[in-house]
Amino acid sequence: MRAPRALGASLAFALAAALTLGGCSRQEPAAPVAASAKSATPDIFAASFPDLDGKMQPMRQWQGKVVVLNFWASWCPPCRQEIPGFIALQDKYRERGLVFIGLAIDQKQNAQAFADEIGINYPVLLGDTRGVDLSSALGNRLGGLPFTVVFDRQGQVAATELGGVTPAALEKIVKPLL
Repeated sequence: MRAPRALGASLAFALAAALTLGGCSRQEPAAPVAASAKSATPDIFAASFPDLDGKMQPMRQWQGKVVVLNFWASWCPPCRQEIPGFIALQDKYRERGLVFIGLAIDQKQNAQAFADEIGINYPVLLGDTRGVDLSSALGNRLGGLPFTVVFDRQGQVAATELGGVTPAALEKIVKPLL
């Protein structure tokens, strides 16, 4: 892990706000991601990210499903706490068209070790800086983790959650979309 950069007043405020919300924070500024012409949110289904085996996975393969996109890292305690609930919800609603996607803002070996340890049953992709940019473009202005975005079957953002989310709260969001 790189040594932290000196924090300016605004970045220190963002870090404090992210930690207050129960999330973890990153320390690099994010560059903007192009938004689609139809809306202010980026077209996530135009993106591709590598999976833990290094194979590029196009997001378009999940179009038409209710997608829960979770930005996380193995070193983030709230991320580690919420993922078992995601595993349970994936099992419960997979047949109804729900798919969780974990976009790890982490090193491959750390994400792989945690995914194996806990038994993640949904796709885990590696986000690198493009994942950070996407998170920011989807509304994560503080750069905190975890950050979860729920997309309806039409690919529109139905909800965003910064900080850990409980299975019950997430179920209330996704169930009407299925």
